[in-house]
Amino acid sequence: MKTFIFKTSALLLLLFISLNLYPQELKTDKDTRMAWWRDARFGMFIHWGLYSIPAGEWKGDNSHAEWIRTTAQIPVDEYNKFALKFNPVKFEAETWVMAAREAGMKYIVLTSKHHDGFCLWNSDQTDFDVMSTPFKRDILKELADACRKHNMHICWYHSIMDWHHPDYLPRRDWETGRTTDSADFERYVQYLKNQVHEILTKYGEISILWFDGEWESTWNHDRAVDLYNYIRSFNKNVIINNRIDVFRDGMAGMSNNQQALGDYGTPEQEIPDTGIPGADWESCMTMNDHWGFNAADQNWKPASQLIQNLVDIASKGGNYLLNVGPKADGTFPPESIERLKTIGNWMKENGSSIYGTQAGPFENLTWGRCTQKQTEQGTRLFLHVFSPAPPKISLPGLMNEPIKAWLLSDTSQTALTITRKNGSPEITLPVSRLDDNCTVLVLDIKGKPEVNKGPEFSYHYNVTSNKVEIDLTGATSKPDLTVYYTTDGTQPTDKMEPFTKPLALKLPVNLKAVNYLGKKQIGDITEINLPVSFGKSVSLAKEPAAKYSAQGASSLTDGILGSKKFTYGRWLGFEGDNMEAVIDLGGKIAIHSITLNYLVNTGSWIFEPERIIVETSGDGKKYSAALSKKFNTALWKQPEGVRQFFDVFPETNARFVKVIVSNRGICPDNHPGKGGKAWIFIDEIKVE
Repeated sequence: MKTFIFKTSALLLLLFISLNLYPQELKTDKDTRMAWWRDARFGMFIHWGLYSIPAGEWKGDNSHAEWIRTTAQIPVDEYNKFALKFNPVKFEAETWVMAAREAGMKYIVLTSKHHDGFCLWNSDQTDFDVMSTPFKRDILKELADACRKHNMHICWYHSIMDWHHPDYLPRRDWETGRTTDSADFERYVQYLKNQVHEILTKYGEISILWFDGEWESTWNHDRAVDLYNYIRSFNKNVIINNRIDVFRDGMAGMSNNQQALGDYGTPEQEIPDTGIPGADWESCMTMNDHWGFNAADQNWKPASQLIQNLVDIASKGGNYLLNVGPKADGTFPPESIERLKTIGNWMKENGSSIYGTQAGPFENLTWGRCTQKQTEQGTRLFLHVFSPAPPKISLPGLMNEPIKAWLLSDTSQTALTITRKNGSPEITLPVSRLDDNCTVLVLDIKGKPEVNKGPEFSYHYNVTSNKVEIDLTGATSKPDLTVYYTTDGTQPTDKMEPFTKPLALKLPVNLKAVNYLGKKQIGDITEINLPVSFGKSVSLAKEPAAKYSAQGASSLTDGILGSKKFTYGRWLGFEGDNMEAVIDLGGKIAIHSITLNYLVNTGSWIFEPERIIVETSGDGKKYSAALSKKFNTALWKQPEGVRQFFDVFPETNARFVKVIVSNRGICPDNHPGKGGKAWIFIDEIKVE
């Protein structure tokens, strides 16, 4: 038996490690460790283990994957039987590595141990490993050897949580028959450390240790510091993600606490809207809906979407960790192979626009994304034009002088036509040689990018004057810029009024403004549209969940919309409950429409409303029905994102507007959270 054998050297080392002694390292030390990772931009995640054997199906329910042990509530003794069936005779480490390499990936992260506790290596600490299966081959060793042969960085995912180990706590809620009387979590932590020591010392240099499963109450910051110090005591160079610690902000994956450990953040199944300037981060995402192999899951993302995800992430300064869930026989699903080949073909021609690049200088590009590299002459911009490509692309607000533009795929570097429109460079695309997935142009410019983003304003509602007060906020390096504006919906030009002092405008507000440098327009027009409900008082019949309460009821009329990240802090979240809000417009106003934003993220149990009801009143006592919209709650499987409900009703004079958003109550039968409380997330109600 190998269970609970402690290595003497590891124990002696622990005598010199105490809690909270993690030294703040020099930035140059971290930069050295992270250099290859920042250059790589693209890696492969591999979720593989015993859970690949049932292939997502248990007792007729095929919605499971790597979490099947708990989502299907399989007793530990029953789950252990999968080890007797684990015999992936078609596994070839070199085939996996070549698939990643040919896709343009620079590193592989393999699940050494997932939450089920099964280990893919020959562990001295447990019998619940690959050597107790018919396969009896050390998968970590074979993959590490193959990676080094082909110049691929090898990395391990390792779960802090362990549903199999008798000392891990807490147990699953449904494991009522599994006693905890003799469980000792401190003993489990020692087991965890011993296994971490194994996987970091038995297989040569390991590039990343990718932790997960840190969110349960038994793991805390002090334990994270202790584990981090232990790892650094014998390995200074391995990159460690932020999931070693407890401050991760849900699926958004970032840790904002100053004490938080980890070299980089880990957004999961999402791409930050604007990137995370000044931070290292990596979006891990699946090709279909599951991490582990699920034979029934045919919701495969097209290769074009995967390529554009890669581009989007690189343009915001992050890395893309794209998942493959191998089958029980050790082969990649053919759908994964097909997509990897398509990505690889694109990367062979366009990889230089991804590797070693930094985030682009533009916030919003309607036609695609931009990455950049510094050159001797200035800056090289890689302009990624998504299909279908427009005839011309504009670089809004770019002040630098262009040197030359050409197609990256054009070895002769034939120059493309560059003109200026409204002060911004505009490039004419060729009519041929465009890529159906993403066409990449190269633009060399003089100096570092200088982008004028257009006029930036601050504004707030003054309840006393019943007006919106507006002022300029954005500083510019061009002191000779002039801002012209209009408030009647017309396009501003240099013939209009220049902005020289703060404005006070009655609601509704429709302000448009633009920068001019001399007689030339610079950048895009800024537009501020505020409805009659902006800044008005709101009351709620029931308070939202404390964790998702934003700035309270006033968040519904502050003009700031929440993003698709439910942890963003702008959303009001209601668990199992309806939302009922009453907006006081301050006096009777003619109104005829409503706009309401809500979030869909079914993976996090956030669903569309069941119904939206609007009622109006002149005195706040007697309400009349204005409209009622019922949603088809059976169609709950939708892409995550911000949705907008808009509808009109017969014009009426009202002071009070009641908005009721009905929650479906519980998660549907074929949802992983079946029977659990469903959420609705609401933000920004506009009455006009």
